Amino acid sequence: MDIGVVLQTTPPSARVVDLAKRAETYGFSHVWTFDSHILWQEPYVIYSQILAETRNVVVGPMVTNPATRDWTVTASTFATLNEMYGNRTVCGIGRGDSAVRVTNGKPTTLATMREATHVIRELANGRSVDYKGSMITLPWAGKSRLEVWGAGYGPKALAQIGETCDGFILQLADPSITEWTIGAVRSAAEAAGRDPDDITICVAAPAYVGDDIEYLRDQVRWFGGMVGNHVADIVERYGESAAVPQALTDYIKGRTGYDYNQHGQAGNTHTDFVPDEIIDRFCILGPVDEHVRRLNELRDLGVDQFAVYLQHDGKDATLEAYGEHIIPRIAETVQARQ
Repeated sequence: MDIGVVLQTTPPSARVVDLAKRAETYGFSHVWTFDSHILWQEPYVIYSQILAETRNVVVGPMVTNPATRDWTVTASTFATLNEMYGNRTVCGIGRGDSAVRVTNGKPTTLATMREATHVIRELANGRSVDYKGSMITLPWAGKSRLEVWGAGYGPKALAQIGETCDGFILQLADPSITEWTIGAVRSAAEAAGRDPDDITICVAAPAYVGDDIEYLRDQVRWFGGMVGNHVADIVERYGESAAVPQALTDYIKGRTGYDYNQHGQAGNTHTDFVPDEIIDRFCILGPVDEHVRRLNELRDLGVDQFAVYLQHDGKDATLEAYGEHIIPRIAETVQARQ
């Protein structure tokens, strides 16, 4: 299992780049960032600096959306980064959340997400695509390679990801929900004539190494609020009887609203409705042994990458704990001498 890290592009940008460099030093495979250009700094500029100062990590947004950028610009940006730094990018994409809601917009339709996924991937892989009635190509991008990983929770989103995407991003680490969503994505892939095993499975959630569980919970309670935004959309679209695990829908009944000014921030004031049980299920908290146990559990469910949301006050300590104690314990070991 790969271990990635998810950063906010909060100023100063040099700190974001430094965390990315440290993550590579500790053996993390991917550096992801939020893509919300008003709440935080523009991520693609920072990707260029991260790639320039690292050698191996893959970078990309968790997640971008089809609404805030022209799809051809997105594709060209990825292809340019690939030409500059050697095919070390990945595109996570969803319908849109904070990046569009802050400007009073709405998430796009799944049909729009499907079309954007196709256009971005084809262009960023040097292939031609029909875009607004014209067949276009990035003539200089023949060597660029880009995978597009879809993020979602609802039944229709999971089916579309299985049909169209190279990877699946689930933003929570609950084992039962992980199992259900992976099953839905793989079933859709198989029904579409694809090999389900070709879809990379990425679970992303806050992780914090420590012993004071109450304190750790308070540092990551924001995550239950963030997930609750997406779940609320599902309930609005499908109703409470939707084919979604109750563990994912019951807890939002106490949700009264959401302030995007505090999006993804520890100590925010609008997530009191998130119970401790949800935090414990959605996040990975506690001593090293508990992280190893949970990661092995996710791997057994078919997860290929766990990405650590690093939005709390223990960023450096968590990177170090993962690099020194957790990543080595979950890595496949081979004896030098038999």
